[in-house]
Amino acid sequence: MPYVIIGGDAAGMSAAMQIRRLNAQAEIITLEKGDIYSYAQCGLPYVLSGEVKSTEDLIVRDANTFREKNNIDARTNIEVIRLDTKAKVVIAKYKETKKEIAIPYHKLLIATGGSPFLPNWEGEHLKGVFTLKTIPNLQEMMHYLEGDVQQVTIIGGGYIGLEMAEALSIMDKKVRLIIRSSQVASMFDEDMAELIHEEARKNQIELILNEDTKKIIGDNSIHSVLTDKGEYKTDLLLIATGIKPNTSFLEASGIKMDNKGALEVNSFMETNIKDIYAAGDCAQQFHRVKNKADYVPLGTTANKQGRIAGMNMLGQAREYGGIVGTSILRFFNLTLGKTGLSIKEAKELLMKTNSVRIETIDRAAYFPDRKSLTMKLVYDKNSRKLLGGQVIGESGVDKRIDVLATALYNEMTLDEVEDLDLSYAPPYNGVWDPIQQAARRAK
Repeated sequence: MPYVIIGGDAAGMSAAMQIRRLNAQAEIITLEKGDIYSYAQCGLPYVLSGEVKSTEDLIVRDANTFREKNNIDARTNIEVIRLDTKAKVVIAKYKETKKEIAIPYHKLLIATGGSPFLPNWEGEHLKGVFTLKTIPNLQEMMHYLEGDVQQVTIIGGGYIGLEMAEALSIMDKKVRLIIRSSQVASMFDEDMAELIHEEARKNQIELILNEDTKKIIGDNSIHSVLTDKGEYKTDLLLIATGIKPNTSFLEASGIKMDNKGALEVNSFMETNIKDIYAAGDCAQQFHRVKNKADYVPLGTTANKQGRIAGMNMLGQAREYGGIVGTSILRFFNLTLGKTGLSIKEAKELLMKTNSVRIETIDRAAYFPDRKSLTMKLVYDKNSRKLLGGQVIGESGVDKRIDVLATALYNEMTLDEVEDLDLSYAPPYNGVWDPIQQAARRAK
């Protein structure tokens, strides 16, 4: 009875390798519906911009490597279509032959990831309309861009939307972002998002805010995008409106999932069905600041959850500590970092909060090449416990956002943050780090 893993990317292969490290004799079968294993999805925009030379550079290990070096039965082009949880059998179908097979399991991990969310728009299947999640997605888009493509429209202003806006701009394309709300980067508060808007306009990105897409217009290929307020001609459209868990094949399995389709798991990555685990973009994550299950699909989380799932599948108990909601991305000359809760997220949870925002610099005031840094801290009104941080600037954002994430993980107050022994030298910091400047200002 083998260990069976559905999904050959971050969570799935982290689990497979953990099982192999702990048990050299274990029989491990991994099932991947595509033909590419273990690739870096987050690197896709940087292939388009030319900063990463090839999609081949994004592949960490291919299926043959897992087979030959790690003794893992890594199968490709095979899709799981249903489970028989009573018989402990996975029913899968080969892509080419359509042949169905039944694979028994001792322990099962569901690591099927997520897929781009597609609103129900007429015309979404026209030529020139793309989503971005896989290497084939990018290859198809790059081939299309070799044609007469000047104007590109992106619907969505999250991670992929912003990173792709930058990459396409580097390719000298005219780029337009259409957002149905009043801001890009909804994880940030509105006052912080305005800094991102300024950077977009500075780099000739056309921002269309507060407009809801209704229809994609074209005959064979895309011609324009129709919103509730206007029509916009475009040569290519990228839909980047978020992702959804790949769990529809489990609807009759009895495995519990939330209203988004994310599988419910405990701290050991177990589902409600005995011997079935879940990890990665198809599963929930426990949010330590919200103190409840959440769905924040990110590659770092998928790798951690997969590793812990593998340990538990083998009987070595290890709990997953959860997330605090940390993310970072580059947008032209700015780095955008966020961890914990924004003000609007805290309000949705009915928390009583205060916030402080400062404009400062990333190093000593007298040191050359200093860069401006904008920081916002969100904290509990009564206890002064830190609840979230947002940092935007040209330099030093990554250092600060990671300190704040660590403080959140350990439930620190602003006074405790102020007392941290942080590194200082004029090229890197002032004697009071911007985080501590903000904590002091909050008094």
